Amino acid sequence: MKSFESSELIINEDGSVFHLHIKPEQLADLVVLVGDPGRVDIVASHFEQQECEIRNREFHTITGTYKGKRITVISTGIGCDNIDITMNEIDALANIDFKTRMEKPLHRTLTIVRIGTCGSLQPEAPLGTYIASVKSIGFDGLLNYYAGRDEVCDLDMEKAFVRHMDWCPQKGAPYVATANPSLIEQVAGKEMLRGITIACGGFYGPQGRLIRIGIQDPKQNEKIESFRYTTSEGELKIYNFEMESSALAGLSALLGHRAMTCCMVIANRYAKEMNTDYKGSIDHLIKLVLVRI
Repeated sequence: MKSFESSELIINEDGSVFHLHIKPEQLADLVVLVGDPGRVDIVASHFEQQECEIRNREFHTITGTYKGKRITVISTGIGCDNIDITMNEIDALANIDFKTRMEKPLHRTLTIVRIGTCGSLQPEAPLGTYIASVKSIGFDGLLNYYAGRDEVCDLDMEKAFVRHMDWCPQKGAPYVATANPSLIEQVAGKEMLRGITIACGGFYGPQGRLIRIGIQDPKQNEKIESFRYTTSEGELKIYNFEMESSALAGLSALLGHRAMTCCMVIANRYAKEMNTDYKGSIDHLIKLVLVRI
């Protein structure tokens, strides 16, 4: 079994993991991730009971019980860099003995669903649509830093996307991560569109938003909207932009966990529409996930 140095796996004096401040016994097997720390309270408001609440920086955690299921809800903040922190730390909580700093002999598999918001890129995904990310194209480059990345990525789709986009190598190599298929079937149901999501490394330029600085490829979003990829289950198209799904799908696959992302559309980039008053309406998606996770 592998041992982990204190500079690599950082454990706080109270026995909690460095950033999340969660102790191993406080993490449930079922995990809901949200971006907004305030959304943790919305999710936890459906719990029959709460056993702990922890806050540190943008990471807000509540573990409780929903209809007999023990669930942990964690806010990650925005971006794939925060997913890197969250996924590595919850995996450590599940699969490393914090007293001995040794990897546990039996792997503990977590089931993780991220509930987010997104901007859609297709006319058939208007405001309020739920989208399940079957595959996620990472513009962030995060997974490229990890060994085994090729084994968990769709390399043929990566090549097809790079060709279609006439991709500029200065932006780094995009990667294609796949969500856990059985979890998609379990959670998505008939209420969610299933397709490809682009996880961006920023909200403005990487998503083609033009404010005061020009972007490298002015036709980026047009190319993204027209991309199609055929799989054994049919043709997929890119439905939405968000900022976390690729890292979650990729790291979960490398670490041996089941994970997926589902989002509610709050902006339709195709129709140039935006809903800034969405916080109440996302509660239906939260309840849907809690029932099915």
